[in-house]
Amino acid sequence: MLAGRDTTSAALTWFFCLVSMNPEVKTRILEELRANSHKTCESSAGQQEKYRVFDAEELNQSPLYESLRLYPPVPFEQASVLQPEVLPSGEAVRPGTKILIPLYTMARMESIWGKDCLEFKPARWITEKGKLKFEPSYKFMAFHSGPRICLGKEVAFTQMKSVAATLLFNFHFQVLEGHPVSPTLSIILQMEKGLKVRVRQRHPDALKQVTVQNQH
Repeated sequence: MLAGRDTTSAALTWFFCLVSMNPEVKTRILEELRANSHKTCESSAGQQEKYRVFDAEELNQSPLYESLRLYPPVPFEQASVLQPEVLPSGEAVRPGTKILIPLYTMARMESIWGKDCLEFKPARWITEKGKLKFEPSYKFMAFHSGPRICLGKEVAFTQMKSVAATLLFNFHFQVLEGHPVSPTLSIILQMEKGLKVRVRQRHPDALKQVTVQNQH
């Protein structure tokens, strides 16, 4: 949990930014969340709660995957070899040589993701049957790949989906006009100027009729 604190917050920042700047994506997410918002239950205190809290599985994952593709929380990885190796490109690598893997750049390569690689396009993660599309970890490397893939991947996804669904349903986010949105090069891919948004409660009157169960 502690190890993923900064990466999770950075990932959610980019997610909310991209969704707020793409109204059609936000509309589809809200339609799906509203379809689930009729589920009600009492809180542990038996009191009416003001906001609807969503479970992790109630959020369509494709926008989150697409956000992680474009803005991986860790923008680059470093590797080395113990024995002499030859890369698929034909380059020879000697032991001790440091290899930099630019995940941020790879997500923007047409040869990997197609001509629309620079677009925020959640639909690329949906199959013809409407299911979430699987992409091998060596292509989608937001959580690294192979035997050293992030051990906290599922925990991080559960956190992000629950937080994203709950906040999007209950609040409207709008990036302030003129606010520059650009990444800063560091171990964690954060926004250079942070993310300044205007937040307002989406439908306060309707939400007063909804009860939720505390998550433990």
